[in-house]
Amino acid sequence: MKTSLLQVEGLTVRFGGLTALSNLDFKLGEGDLLGLIGPNGSGKTTCFNAITGLYKKNSGSVLLRNKEITHSSPQNIYRNGITRTFQRLRLAIGLSVFDNLVIGDAMHLNTSIYFNVFRRSNLRADIKNRLEQAEEILAFFNPKLIDNIYQPIGKLSMIDRRRIEVCRALISKPSVLLLDEPSAGMTHEETRDFMTDLMEIKIKTPKLGVILIEHEMNVIERVTDRCIVLSYGKKIAEGDYRDVSTNKDVRAAYLGED
Repeated sequence: MKTSLLQVEGLTVRFGGLTALSNLDFKLGEGDLLGLIGPNGSGKTTCFNAITGLYKKNSGSVLLRNKEITHSSPQNIYRNGITRTFQRLRLAIGLSVFDNLVIGDAMHLNTSIYFNVFRRSNLRADIKNRLEQAEEILAFFNPKLIDNIYQPIGKLSMIDRRRIEVCRALISKPSVLLLDEPSAGMTHEETRDFMTDLMEIKIKTPKLGVILIEHEMNVIERVTDRCIVLSYGKKIAEGDYRDVSTNKDVRAAYLGED
């Protein structure tokens, strides 16, 4: 039996009179790759924002390894082991790949003036260690990225930018990774290559739990163990792709069928 990583119970988020997420329940176990799907506006990104503390929850609870994190700050949730990517890239385009990866491990940065100004030998050793760590995570994801470690993000292709964003989320060694439409802006060929990389990550980190928001149903079918379907903030189906894709409520939500 898989160890429980993330447990969401009765999660509800309201904006004024609008209920964006209603009484959502699900569990994520070690090694699970869970798809979160649904029409635009169904509450998928709201779910991520609520789990990571960006949105206030009106009710419900979120537990990470059976530890209550419902009312924790985004910073503490990150420190406890949940990282994420965003549908719109949040990379610093003018900075190098290395700089962006260092930002991703911010909780381990020593930002004191004394360390950075007066302990120069320690600072140089720290930079060397971070460079090795960055090269390791790039090679872990896709070895070709190491050649671009000092290149500004703005000079990279969209697929490589997406890869770097995932590397930045992984560099702090999280237990749960939330991916919000990582294929956005990519071609079908790039999406296929990116998902191959994602499957390699799953093999290399067998205990990592991943939740994937994705509109490409062929991607969901290929990479997920099971998926949850949201519509108007409510869960209408859960199971493997074959089961949910033939569910009449899911077809109605996507296609407007009776």
